[in-house]
Amino acid sequence: MLLVDGCATRSFRGATGGAEHFITVEAPAGDGLAEQLDQVERRYAEALDSLGLAPDTAVFRRIYLSDAPNQIGLVRESTLFRDPVAGPVAVAVVQQPPLTRAKIALLAYHIETPRPLTKWALSPNHMLVEKNGLGHLWSTQLCADTIAPPVSAGEQTRVVFNDLIKALADQGGTLAEHCVRTWLYVRDVDVFYQDLVDSRTALYARQGLTADTHYIASTGIEGACPHRYDTVLMDAYSVLGLDPAQVSYLNDFSRLCPTKEYEVTFERGTRIAYADRAHHFISGTASIDRFGRVVHVGQVLRQLDRALENVDALLRSGGALLDDMTHMLVYLRDPADFARVDAYIAERFPRLPVLLLRGAVCRPEWLIEVEGVAVVANDAPDLPAF
Repeated sequence: MLLVDGCATRSFRGATGGAEHFITVEAPAGDGLAEQLDQVERRYAEALDSLGLAPDTAVFRRIYLSDAPNQIGLVRESTLFRDPVAGPVAVAVVQQPPLTRAKIALLAYHIETPRPLTKWALSPNHMLVEKNGLGHLWSTQLCADTIAPPVSAGEQTRVVFNDLIKALADQGGTLAEHCVRTWLYVRDVDVFYQDLVDSRTALYARQGLTADTHYIASTGIEGACPHRYDTVLMDAYSVLGLDPAQVSYLNDFSRLCPTKEYEVTFERGTRIAYADRAHHFISGTASIDRFGRVVHVGQVLRQLDRALENVDALLRSGGALLDDMTHMLVYLRDPADFARVDAYIAERFPRLPVLLLRGAVCRPEWLIEVEGVAVVANDAPDLPAF
């Protein structure tokens, strides 16, 4: 693990499937974007050098910006966005201001194997990694790309999901069988989230995703696309060739109710098992009880405690622990809460890559939400290798 100078990493090394590396990089506050971008590029390069990683091990990067419409031009010119040495990389950009008062932060994911990864840029928005007979499809920057005052959030939701559905179909996959995780960013979430939820529920039903089957792990949070008139932005991760035996869903109904009970459609967590490891994708999780009620209204640290207890319960249902988290994203509604939350996280998780971002949760009473991925060793030689 590396934890120096605004950069943190955590790695998992499997018995057969190679190593996975999760990296967070934060910029120093106070400089302009060009200077902060240079610092992030330098810190990221130093992290790769410390881990002994070649640039072409890069699979996914998400760049968090404080003012995406005005910053995207410079970011697109950087090696974070496009690096010929690294080959194809799935790059996401979202306006979610880092709460350190910096203009930019980075989350990166690398896979290290004895041989170079096989990566294909299927389109500007879809990148496929072929590994051990499976296709890992990373879909980023899915948006309506509207150039006039926006159509409804519901219509934009249909557009972004239809883009993903087509990309999956082109590779012989389906939303129901192969999509593992989505991230949905909604401009003015207090206003537009319900329209998204209603549209997604109807679309899921047409795709065979219902309360009687399953949904998809997801985060729905305030965030913005660099395009002025886009209300909905989505990233997604899918695995083509999944065996149904690899997939299970994380629940603890003694602590959290099924999401359908308050008329939303996502899984609280999804576990994907491989021969030597299991990935636990934790959806955006807040301070909620088993009746679907917000707990500890107005008390951000107590809400954080409850959210982490809920994440722990979800992980334990799949045989993992909080200590197995590879990174954590923490979304805060009110930046005035940053100092207290930052101190709490630093004390409780001193060695975990964490980014604190400004992002209102889908109910105004929720002051904070957390998400992340845990990876644990697994011994199931009959399952596909990662």
